[in-house]
Amino acid sequence: MTSLRLHNTMSGRLEQFVPIEPGHVRMYTCGPTVHDYSHIGNFRTFLFEDLLRRVLLQQGYRVTQVMNLTDVEDRIIKKSAEHGQTIDEFTEPYIEAFFQDLDTLRIQRAEHYPRATQHIFEMVSLIERLTENGHTYVADGSTYFRISSFPRYGALAHLDVSGLKAGARVDVDEYGKDDPRDFVLWKARKPGEQSWETPLGTGRPGWHIECSAMSMQYLGETLDIHAGGVDLIFPHHEDEIAQSEGATGKTFARYWLHAQHLQDATGEKMSKRLRNFSTVRDLLAEGYTPRAIRYALLTGAHYRSPLAFSPELLKAADSAVKRLDEFAVRLGSVAADAEAPADIRGRWDEALKDDLNLPAAVGHLFEFIKAFNPRLESGKATAAERAAAMAMLRHANLILDVIEFPGAVDAEVERLIAEREAARERRDFGRADEIRKQLLAMGIQLDDTKDGPRWKRIR
Repeated sequence: MTSLRLHNTMSGRLEQFVPIEPGHVRMYTCGPTVHDYSHIGNFRTFLFEDLLRRVLLQQGYRVTQVMNLTDVEDRIIKKSAEHGQTIDEFTEPYIEAFFQDLDTLRIQRAEHYPRATQHIFEMVSLIERLTENGHTYVADGSTYFRISSFPRYGALAHLDVSGLKAGARVDVDEYGKDDPRDFVLWKARKPGEQSWETPLGTGRPGWHIECSAMSMQYLGETLDIHAGGVDLIFPHHEDEIAQSEGATGKTFARYWLHAQHLQDATGEKMSKRLRNFSTVRDLLAEGYTPRAIRYALLTGAHYRSPLAFSPELLKAADSAVKRLDEFAVRLGSVAADAEAPADIRGRWDEALKDDLNLPAAVGHLFEFIKAFNPRLESGKATAAERAAAMAMLRHANLILDVIEFPGAVDAEVERLIAEREAARERRDFGRADEIRKQLLAMGIQLDDTKDGPRWKRIR
């Protein structure tokens, strides 16, 4: 039996995963910047991280996961001012929507979701440590990290920084790729900006320092795994390494994992900047089911390969989910204490241990279903064989979480109806309408009566 192997961006190769503390994984995953709704390109990364979490749990590890919420940065400052709102007032609806989308796509919750605005003084303390260690300087009231003071800068992104222009600096949260310059840690206050009074002066943190401070606050100075999208490798994760290790003198993260982009039909990266994206809510309104969206983003390609998003991908995902549902129904009522057949379970597990190769694992699962179906159709499958097949489906669904086993649909419908009633009570009629559309996509018609909501199947 092989052990879990993961592709480490730092080394550029597959490595056997061994956590610092036996049996316990400390994992930091970069979360959303809450200036808008997260799009499905973001959720491809969040689903990859959900896959990673579930595989670790299935391997028997205890997982402590931290996902940050970036609720202060340039775009948030600008948009909140334009709306005449505080940062908290502006970001709260997007934070709430993010958690709703997590639940819609059945993404397991992390243990901690720290907000940047709630950890300002942890960031200030980290900047002070960097100053003590000679890594910073002040210009125009802002504090910058001098990357020439950190010789390993560029190791994660495999950059050649030998031609770095000394003293060039950047104080915005987004800047050009392959453009290593001193980056801002603390920004001096500008007129009209929300700010904090600190020993560094009145201002606010730069984007990069947020993740270093919050990850170390909850997970310690060395993490087991740091994960995110490939677009974060440089400059964000590179800057995290520099400022974290510059402060502590310790390795910041032992394994770096990155998911490739979700692409539009033309092959462009899906992004808010290009306005070529859809949100989860958009797809639900078009009639796609949450299970099909989840399946498409998880299994359409290996997480380290780009994935082209299209209606055809969603239709294929919907068909695959229905095949899994139908197989569960055809297996019928079976004993609950059976074990999955060793051969198929072994192939499934080995694929996942090979750098989370879920597409290969799903291929093995459908091969098993194709081979088993003739026994079901002929009536030759024994009760023990059907129970073992069902056990395999349940084992696979610990990762996939898309199969609706007989009797499970009613429970999901009741859960969504209860959530809709709660939304209506707090007068969130937008969310209530979204849930009605979601139920309709599941084939459930909802009628509001004087005795409360009633539902029925329409297909």
